[in-house]
Amino acid sequence: MQLSRYIDHTLLKAEAQTAQIEKLCAEARENSFFSVCVNTSFVKTCAELLKGSDVKVCCVVGFPLGAMDTASKAFETSTAIANGAQEIDMVIQIGALKDRRLDYVRDDIKAVVDAAKGHTVKVIIETSLLNEEDKILACKAALQAGAHFVKTSTGFGGGGATVEDVKLMKSVVGSQMEVKASGGIKDINTAKAMIEAGATRLGTSSGVALVQGQTVQGGY
Repeated sequence: MQLSRYIDHTLLKAEAQTAQIEKLCAEARENSFFSVCVNTSFVKTCAELLKGSDVKVCCVVGFPLGAMDTASKAFETSTAIANGAQEIDMVIQIGALKDRRLDYVRDDIKAVVDAAKGHTVKVIIETSLLNEEDKILACKAALQAGAHFVKTSTGFGGGGATVEDVKLMKSVVGSQMEVKASGGIKDINTAKAMIEAGATRLGTSSGVALVQGQTVQGGY
């Protein structure tokens, strides 16, 4: 297992500055991470810094609440793709899910999938705010909308990935979609447990420490 190729090297904090984004991209190149994951305003910078490398640029959309309207998410997606993003991590409308407005949830995801024009879309369901039925329904909506991954967490919702959630999500989507575990993955044992549970991508700000076998205190 080449752990580095599972990792979306992540910096999503509101106070992130250009020098930190430059460092993120340099670390991603050096460690052969799968991608960097950033907010929309940094996509163009990352695309320029990573040109000619195998590291992809992933952009979050509707982040971190998922509560903006569908047209706004689609527009943000189009902007990100135009600026060089190759993957999109979007947040579902969690309230709509809990209201059981499942057509809305599905169509909200599909609008992002359409705007991404064939690029990979990962659907963040924010598992810490959901019960088991919610999680199952969210995964089914993402599947119906044609997304490529379901993802556990934003890292900003009061909880992160758990092995149990990854197993549940994988049991729903099967071989039709992949699972990204994110939030709280700060040591090698946790990373391996997520992969063994079915995750094929890990979102973490601790990627460098993970590939060095270190444990990180704090962080995404």
